[in-house]
Amino acid sequence: MAIPLKYNMRNLIVRRTSTLFTAGSIALTVAVFLTMMALANGLKAAFISTGNSSNLIVLRQNSDTETNSSVTPADFQNIKYLDGVAREGNGAPMASAETIILINLPRVDNPAGSNIIIRGLSEMGLLLRPQVQIREGRWFRPGSREVVVSEATARRFVNTQIGERLRFGRSDWNVVGIFTAGGTAFDSEIWCDVNQLMNDYNRTVYSSILARTTDVESLDALTKRIKDDRNLHLDALSEAAYYGKQTSSAIPVQVLGMFIAVLMAVGAAFAAMNAMYTSVANRTKEIGTLRVLGFSRFNIWLSFAIESVALSLLGGIIGSIVALPINGLTTGTTNFSTFSEIAFQFRVSRELIITGLIFSALIGLVGGSLPALKAAREHIVTALRAH
Repeated sequence: MAIPLKYNMRNLIVRRTSTLFTAGSIALTVAVFLTMMALANGLKAAFISTGNSSNLIVLRQNSDTETNSSVTPADFQNIKYLDGVAREGNGAPMASAETIILINLPRVDNPAGSNIIIRGLSEMGLLLRPQVQIREGRWFRPGSREVVVSEATARRFVNTQIGERLRFGRSDWNVVGIFTAGGTAFDSEIWCDVNQLMNDYNRTVYSSILARTTDVESLDALTKRIKDDRNLHLDALSEAAYYGKQTSSAIPVQVLGMFIAVLMAVGAAFAAMNAMYTSVANRTKEIGTLRVLGFSRFNIWLSFAIESVALSLLGGIIGSIVALPINGLTTGTTNFSTFSEIAFQFRVSRELIITGLIFSALIGLVGGSLPALKAAREHIVTALRAH
């Protein structure tokens, strides 16, 4: 016969000071764990949501990112007319040759600044990214020193509002628009005309080519053709795969988060253990009475273990509530693939909260097992004689 659960719940209420203290320490641990994991989830989501499965990115052979790639204008002319590249109604190939420049901009909260991607692209490049929309102002004019800035960048960096000027290349560039990119990696970029950007930096080659393919079969065939052409020395992959590979930037955040969470979990487990040892010491006569009533040693152990897990779950629920307000907040960190800043949002998902609750339950199980074992081993006569 199992000990009724209401017995454990009443004990937690009676010892509310100890309950709240222990639950608070576990809540803090779970909140930190959820925050770090939400950070990593948001970073991954920013990359995963960026790629279009119909778009193909062409890079220099053995280049992992656009920042260390180069593609000649002649290669662009060859590739955009290949079979499999989609065309507009007027017959124009849906391909965009683009150039990437890294510049350092001072942040609003840090004059030292961070590296930001300046992407030079054509009007076709805008069409290939329908998720990117102007929120304020207008798009840049081809051939002009005008830029449009992502909304997240405009909030975090100086001189990035409409009407202000940015200094890079040979001269100043006017900010004429602010765009949103739906939480994708483009939310961390500044866009301008590709030809003007190349002129300012004396570039004669592009960084990459983005092309729309007619269907999945065409994408696979085009990828193979570009890779196999020994005259091109280029590599190709889907845009979704390209940004998917950059999710490795989230690994350091996850590792750090797990390390901090484990350290705090050890402390929280000791807090739970201390609370349960105190509970056992104060309830020795009760334990003896339970044994006289016929409850087995296993039932005693199970009862105290459940009480410890319930206490930890209370802390887990509080910690989850504390972490919920960060969901959707925008922050930024370094993209270790391009060494530029990537803006993204914290993502506290339902699955992550469930993981946090399981994490808190494990803390309670580990912290409560030894005190529960002590309670189960209490001798009946000794327990009944306790003061």
